[in-house]
Amino acid sequence: MSVFYKTFLNLKKTNAFVFLFVVLLGCEQKNESSSEENYLIKDHIISLTEKSTIKSRIKIEKASQEVVHLDLDVNGYVKAIPNQFAKIAAPFVGRITKSHIKLGQKVKKGTPIFSLSSSDFFIAQQTYLTTYQELKVAEINLKRQEDLLKNAVGVKRELEAAELDYKVKKLALNQAVATLNIYDVNPLNMKIGEALIVTSPIAGTIIQNDLIIGDYVKEDSEALVTIAELSQVWIAAQVKEKDLAVLKNLNEVLLFAEAYSNTPFIGQIVNIGDVVNEDTRSVEVLIEVNNAQNLLKPGMYVSVKLKDSGKEMLVIPTKAIFQEKDDSFIFLQIGENQFKKQKIKSISTNDPNKTAILEGLKQSDQLIIDGGIYLLQAK
Repeated sequence: MSVFYKTFLNLKKTNAFVFLFVVLLGCEQKNESSSEENYLIKDHIISLTEKSTIKSRIKIEKASQEVVHLDLDVNGYVKAIPNQFAKIAAPFVGRITKSHIKLGQKVKKGTPIFSLSSSDFFIAQQTYLTTYQELKVAEINLKRQEDLLKNAVGVKRELEAAELDYKVKKLALNQAVATLNIYDVNPLNMKIGEALIVTSPIAGTIIQNDLIIGDYVKEDSEALVTIAELSQVWIAAQVKEKDLAVLKNLNEVLLFAEAYSNTPFIGQIVNIGDVVNEDTRSVEVLIEVNNAQNLLKPGMYVSVKLKDSGKEMLVIPTKAIFQEKDDSFIFLQIGENQFKKQKIKSISTNDPNKTAILEGLKQSDQLIIDGGIYLLQAK
């Protein structure tokens, strides 16, 4: 290839690039010119020019006043009510000698769960018996000293010592009784040397049974039996902080489990958390629901529909709202062919095409409900 021909090709490429650059520059200048012809901006006020080509594309109206139902759909899971749920572990180191229950069995408060042979329990029994006998001796001595002093043959100092000894022995017996009461043992019906019978602290159903006869367990062992009363359960739902206002005007709470999709459960809110989870920006809401048929199981996922009774609010088309960083705004009319960006706070409605306004707009205000996109380049 000759030097002349190479030079010709390079010049051709250069001219093509220059031509493309000139065309793009011309388009940009044309766009800028077009924007300048459509509107002017001063002190953050956007004014449409007389020759503006976007006037016919902009639709201006007032917000409508409508009854808005701010129904909210959130997720949750089933959990047992804490005071109707019990995990039972061995209170002493010992060996399981007998199981009194089976999985799925319904029990009452005080129903025997399992028997535990334990040297620690035997020591607790002995401690009670010893302190009981010592208190009886101290009581007899106290009465004798009172009688002696009453008949003028006693010594006051010895009476005071007897009174102190009686108080100390009584305190020791109370402590021994308290130790036995923790394990629901009545000292009056107790037989020294017998196994400890662990009983149920609540009425409910045995939902976990890990008892093994002959197994040796320690005080820090995991729970052997779990009992739950599941005729009423809680649903723990997570509600975003921005949606908490919906909870103030609730009419109905419906719950749906995947296993029973055609059978809604009716619930009632019993507690709204006081702390926002910093990671999810949500609050835990507890919903109580009747579970007499035992259909809802702890750990089961459910969907929750929070239905409010509705209230009158200002409503605008969703397409009239724009986003700028973390703020939402509309184009508010402040004069003939004059507009400004107005920050608002809003909340979604059941209709995705409509949005309810919480702050930033009055009923008498006029705004661009369609065509605001043509003003988005205004700075």
